[in-house]
Amino acid sequence: MRVFLRVSSFVFAAVAAFGQQPSPEALAKQKYIKEHYTKYEHLIPMRDGTKLFTQVFVPKDDGQYPILVNRTPYQVPPYGIENYPTQLGPGQTDLFVKEGFIFVRQDVRGKGHSEGTYVHVRPINPNKGPKDIDESSDTYDTLDWLVKHVPTNNGKAGIFGISYPGFYSTMGAIDAHPSLKAASPQAPVTDWFTGDDFRHNGVFFLPHAFGFFSGFGQEKNPDYITGRVNYDMGTPDGYDFFRRMGPLGNADEKYFHGKIEYWRELVDHDVNDSYWKSRNPVQYLKGVKPAMLTVGGWFDAEDVLGPLAVFRGIEKQSPQTDNRIVEGPWSHGGWSRGTGDRLGNARFKNDTSKYFQEKIEYPFFLWYLKGKGEGNQLPKAYVFETGRDEWHKLASWPPKEAVAKTLYFREKGALSFAKPEGAAFDEYVSDPAKPVPFTPEVTGRMTYSYMVEDQRFAASRTDVLTYETEPLTEDFRIAGPLKASLFVSTTGTDSDFIVKVIDVYPGDYPDAPDQPAYLRMGGYQQLLRGEPFRGKFRKSTEKPEPFVPGQMDKVEFEMPDLFHTFRAGHRIMVQVQSSWFPLCDLNPQKFMKISEAKASDFQKATERVYRSGNAASAVTVMVLP
Repeated sequence: MRVFLRVSSFVFAAVAAFGQQPSPEALAKQKYIKEHYTKYEHLIPMRDGTKLFTQVFVPKDDGQYPILVNRTPYQVPPYGIENYPTQLGPGQTDLFVKEGFIFVRQDVRGKGHSEGTYVHVRPINPNKGPKDIDESSDTYDTLDWLVKHVPTNNGKAGIFGISYPGFYSTMGAIDAHPSLKAASPQAPVTDWFTGDDFRHNGVFFLPHAFGFFSGFGQEKNPDYITGRVNYDMGTPDGYDFFRRMGPLGNADEKYFHGKIEYWRELVDHDVNDSYWKSRNPVQYLKGVKPAMLTVGGWFDAEDVLGPLAVFRGIEKQSPQTDNRIVEGPWSHGGWSRGTGDRLGNARFKNDTSKYFQEKIEYPFFLWYLKGKGEGNQLPKAYVFETGRDEWHKLASWPPKEAVAKTLYFREKGALSFAKPEGAAFDEYVSDPAKPVPFTPEVTGRMTYSYMVEDQRFAASRTDVLTYETEPLTEDFRIAGPLKASLFVSTTGTDSDFIVKVIDVYPGDYPDAPDQPAYLRMGGYQQLLRGEPFRGKFRKSTEKPEPFVPGQMDKVEFEMPDLFHTFRAGHRIMVQVQSSWFPLCDLNPQKFMKISEAKASDFQKATERVYRSGNAASAVTVMVLP
C-alpha cells in the first residue's frame, strides 16, 4: 500500500530539491489545469472542531459541476494556491479535467497540513455521539461543507482512491453523505490480518512492513513532512540483511529504536483479536447507498484481498446497492499508470490501464455524477482473463457456472483429479537457518513482480514439494477463489505452510525479443497465486494451538481469486514449502509469540504432507466449462 502513491505525493518536493523539471507532457497538463481551474485551500472544520486541510480546484466558468474527492495520508503537494499539480482526478487520463469536475484533495486527520491525530486504519465508531469521529464522519463533514460553500457544485459527489486512499473511499461510503453518489475504492486496505499488506493468515510480511513504516510510521515534524528512520542495510540483498538481523524482535532494537510506535502494535498483535477485527470495514458495509466500483489487480502484492472482500461484503450485506468489481492483470495501482501490458516477465498483450481508465472508470463517474454516457450499463464484473489475455463482462463474480474441481497430490510429484488410495506422504526438512527465498532477484524490498515470478529456482530445492500435471490436452479455465487443503504433521509445535499455484509453460514457448538474456521462457514456471498460512491458526485465528509433534492434522485456507486459463500444452503445478523469506517472517517452528523469539528458539522441523485416501492433500479450484 505504499510505493507509487507516496512517491507521487513527494514528486514536487523532489523536483524542487534537485532542480529537475517535470516532463514536457506533465508541464502541458499543469498549464491546462492552471488555465482552466482556480485553486483554493481551506481548513474545513469537522464535528469535533478539528480542521482538515483541503484543496479545491474549481472550473473557471459559471457551470455547475460535481465534486470528485481524494482523501489521502500521503499529502497533497504542491501547497499554496499559486502552485498547481500536473494531474487531477483518477489515473493518467485528462478526460476528467477536460470534461469538468470540482476536484478535491484532502490531507486526512493528522497528516500533511491537517490538524488532529493520525490513527492507522482508524476503526469505524458504530456508536458515535455528536462530537465523535471516524473516517466516515470526516468524509461526511467534508462533503457537507463543500456542497454548502462551493457555489458551483451540482449537489453530487464522488470519491476515489488507491490503497490507503482506497480505504478512505470505502469508509466514505459507509453512512454516506446524501451528496455522495459514486465511490471507487481501488486496492482498498481492508483486512490487515488475513490478506492485505502486512499479515497474510497471521504470517508477517517483513520487508514490506519494514520498508513502509521506516518512512511512514513517525509523527510529522513542524514542516509537515513525515520523518524517516535512517538505517543502512549495508547490502542490496534483503535475504542476507534480514537473515543477519535475526529474530523479528531485533528490528526495533537494532533499527527503529522505539521511534515507530505502530511497528510495535503491528508485531505485538499477532492473533486476530479485536484490534484487527475493529479495523476491518467489511462488517459495516450495510445499507450502502452510493454506486460502487471496486477495483483490484490479480497480481497486487499489497492488497490483493481487499477489493474482493469489499465487493463481496456489499453483495452480501447491501444487495440493493449498485455494486461492481473490476479486476485486471495489475500490480498495486497498475491500472492508474503505465500501459498494464506486462508485469515482470508475464505479458498480457493489451494496454489494460488505458482501457480501464477510458472504458470503465471515466464512464462510471460520468454517469453517476453527470448523468452522461452509458456508465450505468457497466457489468457487475469487468474482469481480465490471463492466459487468454482478454476482457470479459460478467453478470456475477465468480461466474455462476463455475464448478469446484480438486487437484490431488499424487505419487512421484504428480498432480491429478483422481483421488489417491492407500497411505503415503512426502516430507522435507524446514530449516530456519536456510529458508526458501521468495525471489531469485537480489532485492531489499518486496518486489511487485514476485507475484508472477519464475519458480524454477524453488522447484530445485529439497525443502519444496512440487506436484504437476501432465501437459494439458485442452484449455483449462479457473475463475474464483482457490482452497488449499493440506494434511500435515511436523516434528515442531508450529510451522508455516506456503502453497503456490503455478502455470508451467511448454518447453518450446517462444522467447520475447526484449527479455533478459539469461531468461528462457520454455519451461517458465509462472506463479499465479501464492499464500502462506501460520499453522497454529488452523483451528482458530483468535486462539492459536500448537501442533502435537508427529501427529497428523489438517490445515485448510482460502486463497484469493484468479481468472486464468492454463493453455493446452501447459502444465498445472502446485508447490508446498514452510518458509518464503524474507517476504514472510521466520517461524521458529516452536509454538510461541514470534516477536519474543530468541535465536535459540529457532529449530529445524521435518514436515510431512500426506496424500492418502483418507488424508488427501489437494488444491480446489473453480472451473469454467
